Amino acid sequence: MEPVVELNNVTKSFDGFTLKNFSLTVKKGFVHGFIGGNGVGKSTTIKMMMNLLEPDSGNVSVFGSSYKEREKEIKQRIGFVYDENVFYEQLTLAQMKDIVKRAYNMWDDDLFYKYVKTFQLPLKKPIKTFSKGMMMKASLAIALSHHAELIIMDEPTSGLDPIFRRELLEILQQLMMDGEKTIFFSTHITTDLDTIADYITFIHNGEHIFTKDLNEISEEYAIVKGGLELLDQETEGAFVAIQKSSFGFVALTDHKCEVEEMFGETVLIEKPTLEDIMFFTKKGEPSHVQLSS
Repeated sequence: MEPVVELNNVTKSFDGFTLKNFSLTVKKGFVHGFIGGNGVGKSTTIKMMMNLLEPDSGNVSVFGSSYKEREKEIKQRIGFVYDENVFYEQLTLAQMKDIVKRAYNMWDDDLFYKYVKTFQLPLKKPIKTFSKGMMMKASLAIALSHHAELIIMDEPTSGLDPIFRRELLEILQQLMMDGEKTIFFSTHITTDLDTIADYITFIHNGEHIFTKDLNEISEEYAIVKGGLELLDQETEGAFVAIQKSSFGFVALTDHKCEVEEMFGETVLIEKPTLEDIMFFTKKGEPSHVQLSS
């Protein structure tokens, strides 16, 4: 499958934080979710994908080329949707469109007006009067109106109400129908990815924890609940992390089949959410979490 973005052993250091030997491949025609808590390296990674930051070491390739070779051509093919307003607030959406369109060779006015109508956006009201949901729709309309092949979204649903979040996800699903677009969707609201993501990359404290498709996650990971009497040195080794209380234990495993064989029907096995995996999987930190009762 053709890669749209490749990061190979990328490192970027700031005071008190380092993105360490990070590698990532984003495949064409899929929705790639990028999850992790706040401050773990998601925005740093995106800025390097956008050539807003240069890595200290390693390589970044987009559409098979480096920014040093073809920066202008690469950026023509990317649409960016950001959590915060990047427009001139005193301007109307129509005025903002006239400014932005000059930067793109493939700008399509007809497509822009189609999305404005679909999203029910006012063209002649100042952008400063837009709600956060309207601002997100305006960002998406502009990102799509130059026929972008890669849509990079940095926390696009943060702060949005549940109704608009669902509406936005439906819009993204429709965009993927032709198989020509790729969406890279960074978020800490993991439920947004349950219905639309094909692949998930999990990053924690600047380290790559895993990249898997959703089916792999369902097959490998499980939440396990049982009594403390079932735990010993051998059985605890089957878990990524464990919560213990006077009522029993709750644990995450990334070896679901082995745990099913080991415990049989003495434990309750449930499908984990991505949030469960984020909570339990803390590479480089203590592997067992003891909770008070």
